Amino acid sequence: MRDIELAAIEGGTLIRRVGHARETVEVAPFEIGVFAVTEEELAELLGVPSRHPRRPAVEVSWQRAVRWCNAASEWEGLDPAYRIDGDEVRWDGTADGYRLPTETEWEFACRAGSPAAQYGPLAEVAYTAADGLRAPADVGGRHPNLHGLFDTLGNVWEWCWDPFDPEDPGAGRVFRGGGFTDGPLNVRADVRRGARASAVFDDVGFRAARGPGPAPEGRSRRR
Repeated sequence: MRDIELAAIEGGTLIRRVGHARETVEVAPFEIGVFAVTEEELAELLGVPSRHPRRPAVEVSWQRAVRWCNAASEWEGLDPAYRIDGDEVRWDGTADGYRLPTETEWEFACRAGSPAAQYGPLAEVAYTAADGLRAPADVGGRHPNLHGLFDTLGNVWEWCWDPFDPEDPGAGRVFRGGGFTDGPLNVRADVRRGARASAVFDDVGFRAARGPGPAPEGRSRRR
C-alpha cells in the first residue's frame, strides 16, 4: 500500500459551539490525512472490493474504520492505537499508529484558522447537493483549505472518535463535515451528526489521523 499522505497540524486554540454556548479548547499538535481514506486504501488492507479507487470509501462503519486504522498501523510497523475486544474498543493514547481524529481535532483541522463555518465558497471547496451527484466524487477535485486538506467539507461525512452524546452511550459516534447530498446548512465545520458504531451510510467515510494523546472517552461498546 502507498504511504498515507498526512498533513502536520500545529497546536492551537479552537472556539467551538456546545449547544447554545461557546467554549475555548486547546488542541495539541497532530497529523491528519490530506484526503479521506479511499476505496483503494480500504480494499488493500481489508480485502473488500474497490470499483472506484479514488473515491472516498463509504458504507464503512465506525467499527470497520478503527479496524482499518489498526491494520494500517501494523502494515507500517507502528503501534496500533486501538485495543479491540469484540465490540469493545479502547484507545491507547501512547500509541504512534493511525487512529480516527477526535471531534475537536477534526474541527480544528477543517477550519484551518477560519472563524467561519465554511472556509471558502462551497462551489469551490466542497461537493454538495448543488452538484447533483449520485455518488461521492474522487478525492481532491476541489480546492483544499489552508492546511492543504481536501474535502473536509462536503463529498462525505467523516467519522470521529468521540461519542455523539457522552451522557447517552446508545447515541453512537460522531461524524462531521457534510456530504454530497447535503445543502449549505449541513456542509459546515460546526455541524455534527451521529449513529451507532455499526451503522453504514452511502455518504459517510473517514479520515486517518496520528498523534498520541489522552482518549477523551476510554471505551466504546456497540449498542
